[in-house]
Amino acid sequence: MAHPRKLGLIAGGGRIPALVRDVCHAEGRPLFIAALNGFCDPATVAGTDHAWLDLPQVGRLLKTLREAGVQDVCLCGRVAKPDFSMLKPDWRGAMLLPSFIKAAMVGDDAILRVVVAVFEQEGFGVVGADEITAEILAKDKQYGALAPDAFQRTDIAVGIAAARALGRADRGQAAVASNGQVVGLEDDAGTDALLDRMASLPAARGGVLVKCVKPQQERRVDLPTIGVTTVENAAAAGLKGIAVEAGAALIVDARETAAAADRLGLFLVGFRDE
Repeated sequence: MAHPRKLGLIAGGGRIPALVRDVCHAEGRPLFIAALNGFCDPATVAGTDHAWLDLPQVGRLLKTLREAGVQDVCLCGRVAKPDFSMLKPDWRGAMLLPSFIKAAMVGDDAILRVVVAVFEQEGFGVVGADEITAEILAKDKQYGALAPDAFQRTDIAVGIAAARALGRADRGQAAVASNGQVVGLEDDAGTDALLDRMASLPAARGGVLVKCVKPQQERRVDLPTIGVTTVENAAAAGLKGIAVEAGAALIVDARETAAAADRLGLFLVGFRDE
C-alpha cells in the first residue's frame, strides 16, 4: 500500500485550514503547516509540525516546505490582498513581485494562478481543500427548513448572471439581487464587506446573496466560501436567503450554517447552473 504524500498546508484565516488539518490527522496523512503571520489562527497549528511565515517570504516558504519533506501543497483560508508597496519580500519574492503586480491589475484569480505556477514549477503538487475535505463542498440541495419562493428564485437567477459577469472580469464571486434587480457586487474587500454595504441600502431588503465560482477560475484555490458569519451578516443586511454554486463553493460547518439560517429566517440552497 502506497504511503500518502506529505501535505504542506499553507494556512490563512478562518476555519477551513483546521478542517483540512483534522482530516489529515484522522487519515494518518503526514502534515506540515506553513502558518501565515497575521492570518492563521494559532490554534490551527497546535500539536502539528509547523512554521510561521510572512506572506512575501517566498524563498523561505519554499525552502521550509522542502526541508519538511512536503510533496503536495494546499492553499486555503482567508488572506487579504496585500499592499504591494508595503511588502518586504525576500530575494525570491522580489523576483516574483513584478509578476504579482501585473496579475493584480487583472484580478485575484490571476494572482493565484501565478502562485500555483510557482509551486508547480518547484515540483510540488497543488491540491484543493475540497479534494481533502469533500464534505465542505456545497451540494445541489436545500439546507435548512426554508426554501426560496418564486420571486426569490428570480432573484437567484439574476444574481447568478451578475456573479458570472463579475467573475469573468476577475473582480469577485458574489452578487446581491432584490426585486429582480442587481443591488450589490463583491469587490476586493470580500463578501462580508459587501453585506455590510447592503445593510445601509434599503433596496437590498428582502434580497438574495448569490456566490458562484469564476468561469475561468483556478479551482484548486479560493473557491467561494460561506459559513455561519456569512448567514449572520446576510440577516443583518435584511436579506432573505443565500444561494451558492453546488460542486464549486464551500460551506464551512454546513449543519451549523443551516441551523443559523433557520434561526435567522433565511433560506440556504446549493444550485447547479446548467
